[in-house]
Amino acid sequence: MATMAAQETTAPATAHATATAHANANATAPERTTGPASGPAGGGAPRATEIRRHELAAFLRSRRERLTPERVGLPRGARRRTPGLRREEVAHLSAVGVTWYTWIEQARDIQVSVQVLDALARTLLLDASERAHLFQLAGAADPSPASSCTGITDALRATLMQLDPLPACIQNSRYDILAYNRTYARLLCDLDAIPPEDRNCMLLVHTDPGWRSSIVHLDETTRLMAAKLRAAMAGHLSEPAWKTLLGRLQAASPEFRENWERYEIVANRSKTKLFRNAHVGLLTLSHTDLWLSPQQGARMVTYTPVDTESRERLEKLYRMFP
Repeated sequence: MATMAAQETTAPATAHATATAHANANATAPERTTGPASGPAGGGAPRATEIRRHELAAFLRSRRERLTPERVGLPRGARRRTPGLRREEVAHLSAVGVTWYTWIEQARDIQVSVQVLDALARTLLLDASERAHLFQLAGAADPSPASSCTGITDALRATLMQLDPLPACIQNSRYDILAYNRTYARLLCDLDAIPPEDRNCMLLVHTDPGWRSSIVHLDETTRLMAAKLRAAMAGHLSEPAWKTLLGRLQAASPEFRENWERYEIVANRSKTKLFRNAHVGLLTLSHTDLWLSPQQGARMVTYTPVDTESRERLEKLYRMFP
């Protein structure tokens, strides 16, 4: 079996390329067989794999052709003949080598990493069902938190609702926001407007303007968050979901890259936080983590007001969005 390394572009040109150029560099070099992929006559498994590769190629091609350049921030140009995006445009926006992406659309027998699949899903603006279909065709597990929120029971959701107007959410150790109540949805930004796969505290504090403007001590917070992620990631260094998150942060935020290289380590801790809410003003809240499982896995994050003014403002925020 001959080894063929994927080609990589330099830095992505638009916001759609924030999906992990660095994670691509960490992926192992895929391989391609030199003989027929279908195997001997009657070989069911090889034949099924070949069919799935062709379906994956057709699916990507159809989604590429339906996207106009304007939707992904590219100029149309006067000499465009291809319906939708060109292959090289998809490759560039996804921080993937053009040859490598071409091989995927040609149904070559190559191993596509979850980081590349995640980047393609974002570039092609796939919705949740299309994203799930993409990963299923590729025979890969989706690292997105939206695909694996199986531990949130009805009882936990009811508890979150009962805590209103106190902001509360459930996060995993990767800082994915898995569930939240009405007040938390408007505490730092309009969380309902954020795609489920992007509801991650690390991503939002480094990339979302609304979230960042709500943090009073932003520089201190981003440095602390990078240190928390490094501490939390120690036991998950080889896991695709963690590598994907790290790659997205490194691609999207020079601030994160600088703080990450400090190699600082900070464990989770409760503290008083100051938020500048866009609707009700300054909030002084006490942050508490309530662990839902051992080994510092999922936790319920709660915020309680430290003064009467903050309590009244939280109640007002809750009433503003019924």
